[in-house]
Amino acid sequence: MTLPVTAQATAPQILARCRDLVRPAFTQAVQRLHPWPAEMAAFSLGWSNVGGRLVPGSHGKGVRQALTVLCAEAAGAPGEDAVVGAVAVELIHTFTLLHDDIMDGDETRRQRATVWKAYGTGPAVLAGDALFALAVETLANARTVHSGAAVRHLAGTLNDLVRGQAEDLLFESRPWTGPGAVRPDEYRSMAEHKTGALLGCAAGLGAVLAGAPTSTVNALAQAGRHLGVAFQVVDDLLGIWGDPQVTGKPVHSDLRRLKKTYPVLAALATDGPAAGRLAALLTSDHPLDDTAARRAAELIEDAGGRSATLTEAHHHIDSARDCLTSIPLAPTAVGEILTLLQFLVDRRM
Repeated sequence: MTLPVTAQATAPQILARCRDLVRPAFTQAVQRLHPWPAEMAAFSLGWSNVGGRLVPGSHGKGVRQALTVLCAEAAGAPGEDAVVGAVAVELIHTFTLLHDDIMDGDETRRQRATVWKAYGTGPAVLAGDALFALAVETLANARTVHSGAAVRHLAGTLNDLVRGQAEDLLFESRPWTGPGAVRPDEYRSMAEHKTGALLGCAAGLGAVLAGAPTSTVNALAQAGRHLGVAFQVVDDLLGIWGDPQVTGKPVHSDLRRLKKTYPVLAALATDGPAAGRLAALLTSDHPLDDTAARRAAELIEDAGGRSATLTEAHHHIDSARDCLTSIPLAPTAVGEILTLLQFLVDRRM
């Protein structure tokens, strides 16, 4: 089955529409927290400075909430029916960012201090826990006959998120080369759980709250999981070659941290001369300074890591499209989802 994509809104317009739909309920949910965790959550979301003073500017793309709304519309329901699910997904996403920044030791995100750096580790953990609890409560108290199914859908996702984060942390202690090295397929599995699970949850929740049959929920959730892997590996590319003014990360930040990302692992898996030189650089006793990090990026590209990562991203986008064409869905909403898929894999942000 072929789904025609007619003239329609651009990806930024689609994201803005969904944000406008979800934002009032999202804001109200955060305001139900104790004032201190609420302040930290607002700081993390870019809504305020330390101390709670509101600031203008971007509040993020809102990819996950948009998926929830669009997938409800694709399943034949109005987007308003999925707002509660979109809020829950955004709360969980924010919770994971707060805790991930602590585990990774990241001091900045989007050119601002991370919550743990601004408020302290203990308070940041507390704020993350508060967001987690609020997400579950938000779904459980939803005034819909589908709230029970929605909570069960979210619960399965949370287990996947923990598994993916555990795998990611364990990768740090494994060698770059040899029998114990992380293989690209292991990284792919980690990304599906750590990043794909929540995007899959976002898509599936939209269908659940629309009252869609299990086959529709599963197909949309699987499309979201494929999108998640594509999203993660593109993030990996941007962590090496992205513009700091756009990504909010210092240039070559992932390389200097010796983070095992898909481009590096794909390059090392080629076993060619460039891969050998890259391995020697990564296993050196000396930390990667700016010159060494720049050289590592060149070797990754020479060994085919950059092109392999783009191929991987496009493979998962194609698989997501296949999921969308496997079931009957509302064509306009599917067209918007397809627009969003292409935007995310081609993004420079």
